[in-house]
Amino acid sequence: MSNETAALEGFFAAVNRNDMQAITDYFDPQIVRIEPEDFPTAGTYRGITEVREHVAKGRATWAEGTCQPEKYLENGDKVVVYLHARVRLKDSTDWVGGRFADGFVFRNGRIVQYLSFGERVDALKWAGIEDQE
Repeated sequence: MSNETAALEGFFAAVNRNDMQAITDYFDPQIVRIEPEDFPTAGTYRGITEVREHVAKGRATWAEGTCQPEKYLENGDKVVVYLHARVRLKDSTDWVGGRFADGFVFRNGRIVQYLSFGERVDALKWAGIEDQE
């Protein structure tokens, strides 16, 4: 396991336990978070405070559930994480979820860029990775 993969394991564990202060341990001060237009909280967020608040806003909609990493693929300073989210939103009895990917760029061991992709193939293209499966 690389240092970046270990950091992302810790990051997603913190998200799943709703520890928004702990997620910031993985962020570079210049972090940029980009969520695509077809996502519920689309936009670009800059700096630790904005990114933490953005993640906290999304996480606050969960009554219970997880966003579990399924696979890590690396290319230089870029890491693509295949994710499986399964959550029950507040005020709902139904479970929802899906499979998607997040992309990360690391600098000096910290996340400097954090992007989400609805389609895993788009994350691979972004990172210049060919999945062997």
